[in-house]
Amino acid sequence: MNVLDKVLTLRPTSVVARLGTASRLPVLNPRELLKALEKVPAALPCVPVPVRAMLPGLLAAARGEDAVVGLMCPHPLADRGAAERFMAAVQQVAEVDAHARPVFLQAGPVRVSKAEPEALGQLQAGIFRLVDAGFSLVSLDVSRLPVDAAVEAVRRLSGAVVERELSLEVSLPAGHEGDELEGARALLEGLRRQGLAVRFLRVPASILGEEESDVEFLRGLVELTGQLGVGVAVGDAGRRSVRALPTYVAAGVKKVECAAPFEKLALGAYPASVRASLEQKAEKAGLGAGELMALLGDQLTPLGEPEASRLEALSFAEASEVLALLGASRTGWKSMQFLAENRGD
Repeated sequence: MNVLDKVLTLRPTSVVARLGTASRLPVLNPRELLKALEKVPAALPCVPVPVRAMLPGLLAAARGEDAVVGLMCPHPLADRGAAERFMAAVQQVAEVDAHARPVFLQAGPVRVSKAEPEALGQLQAGIFRLVDAGFSLVSLDVSRLPVDAAVEAVRRLSGAVVERELSLEVSLPAGHEGDELEGARALLEGLRRQGLAVRFLRVPASILGEEESDVEFLRGLVELTGQLGVGVAVGDAGRRSVRALPTYVAAGVKKVECAAPFEKLALGAYPASVRASLEQKAEKAGLGAGELMALLGDQLTPLGEPEASRLEALSFAEASEVLALLGASRTGWKSMQFLAENRGD
C-alpha cells in the first residue's frame, strides 16, 4: 500500500458511505490531523464555500501550498438537500483534479437558539442527516444559551456525532463580558460530566480583537481548554484583516475559521444590482451578505463563465495567503506520511 492508500483507510465510515469505496479523496476526521500536526506550528484552516464556483480555486490553493484544508458548509440545514449538494460538489470538483491532500468537511456552525425539547428535537433530526451526509466535523453554535442550557442542548444534539466518533465543536456560551474563561470552564466541565468528548471550543474573533489580538486572554483560554483535552477554534476571523492569523497560531489555537474574505469575494462576483439586493435582504435577516449567499445556495442566479473564472482565480489567491499565514503550507504530505506510519496508534 502506498501512503494515500494507507491514509484512505482512516476515513470515517460515514464519509466512505457517502463518497463511495472508489473515491480517492482523503476526507479525514480533524482528530487525526491534530495528531499528525501536534508538533507543527500551524492551525487547521477552515474556509467557507458561499458559492460553488469557488471550490476549484480553494482546492487548487491547498494543492499549491501542499496544505491541509477544511471546507465549511455554513448553513447545512438550510433545506433538506443542502448538505448533500455541498458534499456532491466537493466530491465532483476534487475528483476532476485528483485532489490528494487531506481535507476535513465542517457542517455549520449550526445555530441553536432555543433549548426547548421541541426545538432540539427538530435540530436532532437535522444533525443525523449531517452525519449521514459525510461531514467529519459538526459545529454547534450555542452562544445564545446560558451554560446549563448549552450543556443540555449539546447533550441532546451530539448523539450521532459521538456515536460515529466524529469531531464535535461547540461555541462559547452566552455570558457577561469579562467572564468568558469561567463560561468556557463551566461548559466544558459540564459536557465532561455528561461523558461528551469535544474536539474544539469555538470563540469569535470579535472578542479577541481584529488588528491586535488580546494575546493574554487567548493564551489563558488555550491553557484552560488544553487541561480539559479541548482545542481552541477561532471563528469569523479576518473581518478587518488577515494579519491577525499568525497571532492565533502563536498562541496555540488549533483551528481558524476564516470566512469574511471569501464571503466578500463571493459577493463581489455578482452585478451591483444583485449585491445591493443581497445586502438589503441580509440586513433584514440579521445576517452578513456572505452568510445569506450560503443560505440561498442554488437559489442564486448562476454566474457566467467570465465571472466564475475570475472568482476561481481570486479564491485561489486569497486561500493561498490564508493557508500560508496559518502555517498550513507543507502540512499536507507531512500529515499523510505521519498518519500512514502511525495508523495503529
